[in-house]
Amino acid sequence: MTKARDRALSIIELLARSAQGLPLIEISRQLDIPRSATHRLLVDLKESGYITQNGDSQFYFLTGKLVSLVSAYLVSAGVTNLMQPILDRLAGASGELVRLASIGGERLTWVARSQGARLGLRYDPSDGVEPSLAATANGHAWLSCLDDDTALEMIVRQGFNRANHGPRAPGSFQEVLALIGQTRQRGYSIMSETNEAGTSTVAVAIFLPGTRDPLGVVSVTGPTVRLTQERMEELVPALAATARELSEVCSVSPLFGSSRGPTSST
Repeated sequence: MTKARDRALSIIELLARSAQGLPLIEISRQLDIPRSATHRLLVDLKESGYITQNGDSQFYFLTGKLVSLVSAYLVSAGVTNLMQPILDRLAGASGELVRLASIGGERLTWVARSQGARLGLRYDPSDGVEPSLAATANGHAWLSCLDDDTALEMIVRQGFNRANHGPRAPGSFQEVLALIGQTRQRGYSIMSETNEAGTSTVAVAIFLPGTRDPLGVVSVTGPTVRLTQERMEELVPALAATARELSEVCSVSPLFGSSRGPTSST
């Protein structure tokens, strides 16, 4: 990929995290791209229909074109028609946020969600950032399918920064491996306030049918005051059943089948 394309994608990714828009000077600063080159790229992206500019503030925003393309792809990949109803059932039963992540290379990528909370506290995070492998139940559910050496290498490459996580985040590689070992032993991961203060998550891996090769992860997340250890344990059977149901669908989807990441430890 050319340098210009890399930079153009970086601008799209930055604006995707900035719904309020950004001016040229801020885009240039955050991406460390010269202003003249930033301006050329913004002009190209405007002409292609991916971004627009507010005439008064001179801020740049993403248009709906990218959303439209993503929506069309999710339909063709089976997420909208096949996977979403499965997630909706679990969200309704649990009353919490259910999320689905696919495995690609060494990354977990959010691909779908369903909010089951109707009253009171709701956990509604932005899904723009890939899950931390070291500090999330989703990360541990996946890493528990791998051997410790591979899991540790992946954590190191992603980056291990406890300051970016919750108050109960593991403080060392040894602690991370111990938690992954517990997940491997019981078949699911339960974590509270490790990624964000005040939230808890229970997660299980989704496997290629008839194998122990992980395709993705499905999880239930909510406020810790409601999603207690006991409540998460109660949700495990329904979560595991959802993972089995998703297995067949995910195995034939290009979102999950094209790049499954490192091999299983079993």
